[in-house]
Amino acid sequence: MRIERFRWWHIAEVLPIEEDLFGAEKWSASMFWNELAQRNFYRVALDEELLGYAGLATSGDEAWVQNIAVRRTAQRRGVGRRLLEELLAEAARRGIKQTLLEVAVDNAAAQRLYASYDFEPVAIRRGYYQPSNTDALVMTRRA
Repeated sequence: MRIERFRWWHIAEVLPIEEDLFGAEKWSASMFWNELAQRNFYRVALDEELLGYAGLATSGDEAWVQNIAVRRTAQRRGVGRRLLEELLAEAARRGIKQTLLEVAVDNAAAQRLYASYDFEPVAIRRGYYQPSNTDALVMTRRA
C-alpha cells in the first residue's frame, strides 16, 4: 500500500466508496472539488485500487479531520490507521495545537481508532448527520 496526494482524478474513484459507506449522507463530487480547491491536505491509500482517503483542514493552530473512509474490502487492514497517521503528521508539521473530528455515535470501530491516538470525546452534536438524524461525537486531540 502506498499513500499519495489526493488529486482531482481520484474523485471519480472515491464516489462509489462514499455511496457504499455513507449512502444518503455521502459527499458529492463538488464537495471534494471544493476541498481540493481550498488546498486542504488530502491523501489516498492505493494498492491495485484506491483503498481509502482522508482529509484535514487547518486554520491557525487548529485542524479538523474532514473525513477518513476505507473501502469495505480493505477495512481492518491498517488503511485507516495509516491515513490518520498521515493527517496527524501533517498537523504536527504545521504546528497544530488541537485536532478535532466528528464521528457518528454508532461508529464504535472508528471511535476506538481515534481513542488509540489520544482523541477524547468532548461534545455531542445532535442530529448532525442528515438525513438519518444521527448524532455526531466530537473528539479532540491536543498536540
